[in-house]
Amino acid sequence: MSRMPDDAESRPGSATSLVRSVVGLYLRRLDGWIGSADLIALLEDLGAPAALGRTAIARVKQKNLLVSERNSAGAGYRLGEDAAAMLRAGDRRIFAPRRMAAGDPWCLLSFSIPEQDRALRHQLRRRLRWIGCGTVSPALWICPAFLSGEVEEILDDLSLREHATVFIATDARGEASLRDSVASWWDLPRIAGLHEGFIAEASSLLSTRPTDGADAFSRYVRGIDSWRPIPYLDPGLGVELLPAQWAGDRSEQLFVRLGERLAEPALAHVLARVAPR
Repeated sequence: MSRMPDDAESRPGSATSLVRSVVGLYLRRLDGWIGSADLIALLEDLGAPAALGRTAIARVKQKNLLVSERNSAGAGYRLGEDAAAMLRAGDRRIFAPRRMAAGDPWCLLSFSIPEQDRALRHQLRRRLRWIGCGTVSPALWICPAFLSGEVEEILDDLSLREHATVFIATDARGEASLRDSVASWWDLPRIAGLHEGFIAEASSLLSTRPTDGADAFSRYVRGIDSWRPIPYLDPGLGVELLPAQWAGDRSEQLFVRLGERLAEPALAHVLARVAPR
C-alpha cells in the first residue's frame, strides 16, 4: 500500500520539509545518491544546523524516502524503493498544476464504509482532502475529473473499491448556483490564504538579487518548500467558479518567476557543493 505523499506530513519551512524539498529537487539529478556530509552541508546552507539536519534526515528515512547506503565515495543516502514514483507524481502536481476550463467534467465519489472500518473511513477522507477534493456531504466528495485517477488510486490503496462508486459528471445542478455550491464544498478562504502566504514569501525572496550561489540555492529551495503543499490542496477549479481577484493567479505567476530567476543558479550551487561519486 502506498502512503500519502510526504508533502502532507511535514510543515513547510521545517528542517524535515527542507530535506524533503532538497531530495525531491536534486537527488535524481545526482543519480539517486548523495554523500551524508554533502546533504548536511546543503541543509546548513538552508540555515539548519548539522544536528538538526541529521534529525530531519532520520525522520525522512522513516518514511522510506531515503535509505542509507555506503559506496566507494563513503557513507550516504539513496532514494527509497518507491520514492522515485512518488517524486514523479509530485513533480506533476508541483510544477505543472492543472486548472479546469468552463464545462469540464467533475469526478464524484460516493462511499459507505462499515462502522467497524471507521479508521479506514478517516484515512480515506484525509487523503481525499489532501488531493484537493471538496465535500458535498460526508459520504459524497467531488473534484475536477482530471483528478479521478488519483481518487481511484486511493480506493485501491485502501482496498475500498467494494464500498465506493466513482461518477464522472458533466453537469451539477441545484438550487444554488454552481459557483455558490463550490464555495460550500471547498474552504476557499483557506486555499486563498495559502496562496497569499506564498505571495508574501516569494515576493520577499525575489525582492533582491542573490549575493551568491548559496543564497540563490537557499531562496529557491525555501520558495519551493513554501509552494509545495499548495497544488495539492488547491484542486484547480475554473476561474469562473472562484472569487474575483483570486490570489492563486498571482501566486502561480510568482512561482514561475521564482524558477526562472533561481532554479539554474541553485542547481549550479548543488553541483559545485556535492563531491563527485
